[in-house]
Amino acid sequence: MAFNLFGDLAADLELADRAVHAWWPDAPGTVSDVRFAHSPGRFDPAYLNSLRAFDAAFVLDLDEGTQGILGVDTKYRERTKPEIPKPGNLWRYLEVAERSGVFAPGAIDAVEGRSELAVMWLEHLLLLSMLQHTSDTWSWGRYVVVHPAGNRDFADACSRYRALLVDQSTFASVTVEELLDAGVLPTQTVAALRGRYI
Repeated sequence: MAFNLFGDLAADLELADRAVHAWWPDAPGTVSDVRFAHSPGRFDPAYLNSLRAFDAAFVLDLDEGTQGILGVDTKYRERTKPEIPKPGNLWRYLEVAERSGVFAPGAIDAVEGRSELAVMWLEHLLLLSMLQHTSDTWSWGRYVVVHPAGNRDFADACSRYRALLVDQSTFASVTVEELLDAGVLPTQTVAALRGRYI
């Protein structure tokens, strides 16, 4: 679904920039790249030391010479299911989480073990690890979950995850319908996406 939703944008960065700022008006900078199945560094301990990746990512060039990143995870029919973060890498997950300062007191206890929110937590941590990287490449970022309005399982999971945060600036969720209703994607693409997914 990520390829179908964002494929037109990968081919037209001006359109990508208009779309990103229509969908997330507070996003800074200008879109300079659209990537799919993107990870900044698989098994690189300077990031998350894992195989986690975003389904799509929008890279933004910022005025001060750094970059921003919108890391997107798309869901369609998927349901949340309990997962356990890799125990051997838990030290790194906890390090990134604690450094970020975005989690409420006790929130990490709810996701570091077996949890329906574990995958969401790990993908959010990947984004946070980019903001903490020693290169200082990334000065702004947000992890976004995209799901159909009818997928109540993920709508609920996003709501529960948001409740774990004291700072929600690096996390967002949006429905497929909201993306299509914004009027920024080509009409033919919107019609095809509605026919296939809605």
